[in-house]
Amino acid sequence: MFRWIFTLILNFLTFALVYSLHHRLSEVPVLKEYVPQELQALPPVGKFFDPFKGFWANAEPPVASKEVQQLALPGLLDEVHILFDDRLVPHIFAKNDHDLYYAQGYVTAMHRLWQMDFQTRAAAGRLSEIVGERALDFDRFQRRIGMVYAAEQALEAHMADSVSRMVMEAYAEGVNAYIAQLDEGDLPLEYKILDYQPEVWTPLKTALLLKYMAFDLSANGSSDYSLSYALATYGKGVIDSVFSDQPYRQVPVIPEDTPLDFKPLPVPKQPAGLDSVLYTTARQLVATGSSKEETYPKGSNNWAISGSKSVTGRPLLANDPHLQLRLPSIWYEVQLHAPGCNVYGVSLPGAPGVVIGFNEKIAWGVTNSYADVLDLYRIEFKDKTYREYRFNGQWRKVEMRKEVIHLRNGESVVEEVPYTVWGPVAVTKQALPNLGLQLPAEHAIRWVAHEPSVELKTFYLLNRAANYDDFVKALEHFACPSQNFVYADNDNNIALWVNGRHPLRWKEQGKFILPGTDSAYAWQGYLPHAHNPHVLNPKRGFVSSANQHSVSEKQYPYYLGWDYVSADRGLRINEVLSGLRRASFEDMRSLQNDNLNVLAREVLPFLLARIRGSQLEGDYQKAFELLENWNFENNAQSIAATIFEEWWKNFHRGIWYDDFPAPMRYPELETTLRMAVIDTTARWFDDRKTIEVEDYRAIAIRSFQQTIDQLKKKYGSIGENWQWWKHKNTHIDHLAKIPGFGTGVLETGGGSRMVNATGSTHGPSWRMVVQLGEPVQAWGVYPGGQSGNPGSPFYDNMVEIWRAGNLPTLLFLTRPEEIAENRLLYQVKLSKSQE
Repeated sequence: MFRWIFTLILNFLTFALVYSLHHRLSEVPVLKEYVPQELQALPPVGKFFDPFKGFWANAEPPVASKEVQQLALPGLLDEVHILFDDRLVPHIFAKNDHDLYYAQGYVTAMHRLWQMDFQTRAAAGRLSEIVGERALDFDRFQRRIGMVYAAEQALEAHMADSVSRMVMEAYAEGVNAYIAQLDEGDLPLEYKILDYQPEVWTPLKTALLLKYMAFDLSANGSSDYSLSYALATYGKGVIDSVFSDQPYRQVPVIPEDTPLDFKPLPVPKQPAGLDSVLYTTARQLVATGSSKEETYPKGSNNWAISGSKSVTGRPLLANDPHLQLRLPSIWYEVQLHAPGCNVYGVSLPGAPGVVIGFNEKIAWGVTNSYADVLDLYRIEFKDKTYREYRFNGQWRKVEMRKEVIHLRNGESVVEEVPYTVWGPVAVTKQALPNLGLQLPAEHAIRWVAHEPSVELKTFYLLNRAANYDDFVKALEHFACPSQNFVYADNDNNIALWVNGRHPLRWKEQGKFILPGTDSAYAWQGYLPHAHNPHVLNPKRGFVSSANQHSVSEKQYPYYLGWDYVSADRGLRINEVLSGLRRASFEDMRSLQNDNLNVLAREVLPFLLARIRGSQLEGDYQKAFELLENWNFENNAQSIAATIFEEWWKNFHRGIWYDDFPAPMRYPELETTLRMAVIDTTARWFDDRKTIEVEDYRAIAIRSFQQTIDQLKKKYGSIGENWQWWKHKNTHIDHLAKIPGFGTGVLETGGGSRMVNATGSTHGPSWRMVVQLGEPVQAWGVYPGGQSGNPGSPFYDNMVEIWRAGNLPTLLFLTRPEEIAENRLLYQVKLSKSQE
């Protein structure tokens, strides 16, 4: 009897131990209540350390065999030949379009499956399924702003287009063919750490990825809320002064001498009494409370020079989009070759085609235009059930959309989101965190990305374009986000289009929150595509963009927005390009790595003049001397760069913090620069929180001393620890911020306002230079590696190359046999399996 009981207890304990080892501690009955919060996310210990299927299985030795690997897959129509070069870039040679995108989906999943899965789950507001309630606020935000709705609208449009449908479905087939081959040991490491499984890939996931990018580039940081709050505080006159539609430094993307090649449409007239209505709406907003204004790094550069300015007599094109730096990288490098298509560049893992790149005839690149394509409308609901709202003098029923958020523990949270004629009302009964968009209660989101669009059609056509007309026709399908597309071709044309679906509005419509009770405040349709700002072969011999104002008011009849990036990078790029003669690839690479601080060059002499003679001693005097002798370069080792950047930040804040507290935003850099250089007696210099009346000099001295004190407290006396790269703290985190899977601090110069816009966690996500000609030559790099597996030698092998500012030569093949033996890593031939 005792032996039987002992055996039973032993079996029970064995079962309990095995169960515990194969589940998270936070999910084990009895134990879960006692697990510290910091240990709740640990993976199941037994599964994770399994010598056959655990993390050990993710170690990847360098590929040694160059024998052709044969692989039969279901759904292929013909044979596909894939060569992986010495940087693990796949060169895909297919005999038809279906197999081309099937193979692209397959190899992308081979290297980036977890990233594809995680990003699209994030876009869909499904992270709570993986990590539990700590992601609930994030998921709730994604659902309530209409991210899934937007993806569904886009998917419907793509499925209605036969080409886009084929591309999306073939790509999904390829991803799923790879997933079907996986067993538990083959799963990417993050699945084992986070303890979940991949799911079938669908075209909706691709649509979600595109909308996720659209939000990041068109909605993230929208200022309707904070500016309306400021309007209620100060009135329209003050707002026009400090938040001007026309910046102090004018350097529009489209040169001011560019003639219009279209007959403008009539611009809508403002409704009567608009200023009073906007002020009343703003005052209603103030009564709802406030939230903190967030700021987000903004940036990207692109340019092209004509053959008349290049050493080869053919155009050169350069692009470096500035996005969040992370591992795995946001980009995946690829070459796609099929009848009628031979294109090379970078793709978004999860989306077919090449987004930025070149083919044998043309090259293109993109930057964010920052045109305003999202507005907030104040909704008047009948009651707190949020079922009806006032519109054009009547009560109108909402369309209530249910969003079900599943939690990891099996429970669900149901979100009811009312949809109006304007769009979803994200905040009703419960406030949302500011995750890139300030959302007051009972306001609807009107966003271009909520409407049907077929952006993938643009890239399908761009990848095959042979001339300027093909380029323009491809852009017609691109709706959101609004982007500056730069172009160059072998016929010696260069061009730039500010491209997207832009609302037709009166001037400043959407700068402030609008009333949602009347259709008079609606967008009046969209600009015809041909009316988007553009230029072909300008007299100056180059085109460029760096997120500054797109056009001059004198030049262009329509209103596109007001909130652009300061002109620093644009001024510097144009300055360098204007002076180039017989330019080479090396000149383009050098400009991409340019660290000149244009703001410092313009404003520092004025700031130093204000503090000169203020009896500086010790480190204050040493800092002054460093700034006085500085060459205005934000090089990695510069100490002066650190001092200036912190001084400017404190100077800017010292002027505005008392006048524009949260949720208002501080006025733009351009306004502060104008005050420092021209409007030196502006009333804003006075700090209203003190008894004294401060002037320009007082704020300059106080902010300078504050800067040195802060840096000394953090780093000690002036020395090596003050170097710019150490202070700037450029580093690359893992996408899920898993410790140990990112980089340390990288010794880089630059900064968000420099052409080399390398910040702490944002920067050039892909640097590319293309030299048109026969043959086309190109160079490029991104800060990461082709593999998403931390156990692979190709996980972060390009980070150091990128940090040093170098650009490897891109291997652009016309047929598989062209690859040199020393550039070939391995090759795979895919064939149709006999099902």
